[in-house]
Amino acid sequence: MKFRAKIVDGACLNHFTRVSNMIAKLAKTCTLRISPDKLNFILSDKVANGGVSMWCELEQENFFSEFQMEGVSAQNNEIYLELTSENLSRALKTAQNARSLKIKLTNKHFPCLTVSIELLSLSSSNRIVTHDIPVKVIPRKLWKDLQEPTVPEADVSIYLPALKTMKSVVEKMKNISNHLTKILNLQIIEANLNGELNLKIETELVCITTHFKDLGNPPLASENTSQDGNSEQMAEVQIDIRKLLQFLAGQQVNPTKATCMDLSFWKEQLCIYRRNKQEVSASVCVQQ
Repeated sequence: MKFRAKIVDGACLNHFTRVSNMIAKLAKTCTLRISPDKLNFILSDKVANGGVSMWCELEQENFFSEFQMEGVSAQNNEIYLELTSENLSRALKTAQNARSLKIKLTNKHFPCLTVSIELLSLSSSNRIVTHDIPVKVIPRKLWKDLQEPTVPEADVSIYLPALKTMKSVVEKMKNISNHLTKILNLQIIEANLNGELNLKIETELVCITTHFKDLGNPPLASENTSQDGNSEQMAEVQIDIRKLLQFLAGQQVNPTKATCMDLSFWKEQLCIYRRNKQEVSASVCVQQ
């Protein structure tokens, strides 16, 4: 197995760093999948107990000026590595305003991702900072558990408001209750195909609802609405407020209006957040 890549563009380097910071805020460990044309960061180990899972996809040509890899075999030309998310995030913190960044799979008595950062210098000499990040090579027999999840058709897809605004609202709700709870027929997150989103919380003393309107829905969702003619019907999801905040706090990659949320009753009301950008595509699932 071989892997080496290089980033020389400052904007690409900053963007890659923000992706790494997002991963570190969501989970302690992650899986890095390396293929000839893509990098994937995968979180999947916490979902069974209720938590955050993610499939984050980076097109290598949008980030790297050089990219070479050889997988475990010609038939299975991929590499799966398990690493501590924070180790990669800390290494990339030294890459601010760097001239270039190199990543290489090495063996230094144990498998490592070696990150070499060339720093800007006023003198003619180069300054290189090197980080060796321990990794665990995941055997081929376990790859089947790390594939892109099949997501069922959602009850509602809707564009989200600015995530900073949404995070601020949820943080204020957390001060009232540790959980966004379901009492009687009252749910915590409601959305419809008319571009309306409600965040609710209810305690024994108070019920608070924040309304967002005119958010819009993805084109496919709008097409389904015109066929069903039921755009105002709300889909409802109950979720632990701490897990929702964990997701919102991890959003380091600047979102565009392509940020959307799918609400589905599939598997105990799974709440699915998706973000699509030209450089990065991420699907984040938050389960009750």
